[in-house]
Formats: sequence, structure tokens, C-alpha cells
Amino acid sequence: MAKIFRIKKATKGNTDIVNITDDVNKAIKKSKIEEGIANVFVVGSTAGLTTIEYEPGLEKDLKAFFEKVIPRDIKYSHEERWHDDNGHSHIRASLLKPNLSVPIIDNKPALGTWQQIVLVDFDTRGREREIIVSVV
Repeated sequence: MAKIFRIKKATKGNTDIVNITDDVNKAIKKSKIEEGIANVFVVGSTAGLTTIEYEPGLEKDLKAFFEKVIPRDIKYSHEERWHDDNGHSHIRASLLKPNLSVPIIDNKPALGTWQQIVLVDFDTRGREREIIVSVV
């Protein structure tokens, strides 16, 4: 049976990268599940999850990558429909994906030494993001 945990995180938007590894660790510890899977999911269509080595240089590189591949300052059809400015946010989030599965071994996430779980908020303004962790 799954155990569900909800995490709230304030973000700044504009490809804000937030380390949520400690929050996911706490959820896994509380679950008391020794072996299994933690599925981490961010609610919303303008944010995504991944793992990186969370350090300033890579954070800067990841932001530059998204700006180069999916630039903010070009026209997006989504913006014509809704008259907003976040078409790039939706495309970036769809590329990254809203969920991430992490194996659990000995009641800990099986992450590498330099691997952290991060939330990336691509929207054009800050938000309070909800992350759901299902531990099975």
C-alpha cells in the first residue's frame, strides 16, 4: 500500500531550480518502507523534476541550455490563445517531465553521491508548488 506525502515549495519562476532531496528523504523516512520506489510528482504544467549535481555552475548551465533550446523571447501559439507569456514554460516543462521515480534501499533513496532531486519552475512568476511523493 502506498504512503502519500505532500511537499510545498515556494519558487521564483523563470527556471528557478530548487533542491528537494531533503524533503524527499524525509518522506521516505516517514514511510518506514525499507525497499520500494518513491514516485515524485510536481502538480502543474509549467514545472518539472530531474536529478543533477546541484551546484552553481551546473545550475547556470542548465538554465542556459533551456534558454538556448527553448528561448523565452520567441512567439508561441499558446500565448495567442491565453494572452499570457509562458508558452516557453509549458514546452520546457514537457521536455523535463513532471515525475521522477527513485528506488528505495534500506529506507533511503538510491541516489549517487553527487545526485540531488530538483524541482525546476519554468513559469514566468513565482508560485507555491505542490510536490506529491508516493512511496510504495
